[in-house]
Amino acid sequence: MKPAPPAVGPYRNPLAGQRADPHITRHTDGRYYFTATVPAYDRIVLRSSHTLNGLATAEESVIWSRHATGDMAAHIWAPELHRIDGAWYIHFAAAPADDVWKIRIWVLENVSADPRHGTWTEKGRILTAWDTFSLDAHAFAHRGERYLAWAQHEPGLTDNTAIFLSRMADPWTLTGPQVRISAPEHDWERVGFAVNEGPAVLRRNGRVFMTYSASATDANYCVGLLTAGAGSDLMDPASWVKSPQPVFTGSAETGQYGPGHNCFTVAEDGRTDVLVYHARPYEEIAGDPLDDPGRDTRVQPLSWRADGTPDFGVPVRS
Repeated sequence: MKPAPPAVGPYRNPLAGQRADPHITRHTDGRYYFTATVPAYDRIVLRSSHTLNGLATAEESVIWSRHATGDMAAHIWAPELHRIDGAWYIHFAAAPADDVWKIRIWVLENVSADPRHGTWTEKGRILTAWDTFSLDAHAFAHRGERYLAWAQHEPGLTDNTAIFLSRMADPWTLTGPQVRISAPEHDWERVGFAVNEGPAVLRRNGRVFMTYSASATDANYCVGLLTAGAGSDLMDPASWVKSPQPVFTGSAETGQYGPGHNCFTVAEDGRTDVLVYHARPYEEIAGDPLDDPGRDTRVQPLSWRADGTPDFGVPVRS
């Protein structure tokens, strides 16, 4: 008699309080690994569990802390953990102690089989075409090629950040052209700040879907969607079609506001797609939203329409 398949949800929400920019990956060992931005912006943390709900109570360890001086000393943001070519890598944003808004993308490497153990080695900064504000690196593979998508300010443009794409020679080196595939053009992408950031890729149904977050990190924060054919040239900006409206926004009905900086993982059944994101359980924020610690990590199953496109729905109730 075959064992029953693992259950899909219901998931605990919030999954982790005061953890923004969440990234959850399910490894081939069956474990989930979770990292996120902490409110102090000073360290990188990691949790692991065999279940998504288990991440809520899993022990959280600090695997790297900011430098006291010099580079990588401030604004430690948006770590993403990926297994690439037999090693673990974390891409994250950081700034120097003497210029805290000079935010750039940095890389850590761990050759241990388990990212909770071993040594994290600093591989250096990812060098982009311009030495400008850049963050939210997302590595993914498609058709035998390794890519990096990230957010960056392009010199000469009034936009705060746009989404760029490049092939990778290795997990810390870009190769070939770097192209802009999305900029904040719609009104809903320009509330408070003209921002496209936090890209995340999901490949399904003959297409490559790339979500991104737009506008200020308050209740106006929302998720947009780019779509390319699986057989298209991803490095050609014309291959990407932007949805004219946001695909995931806050909901007064469910009491969740400013959802964004999402990623995707898979449920315990190994088949059901799961949306991971942060949101706040309140709409009004006093002062700078970046000083407000109330962005919580949340998870919910991702639905699919008959035409093969994702249906994000609304942020579920806590």
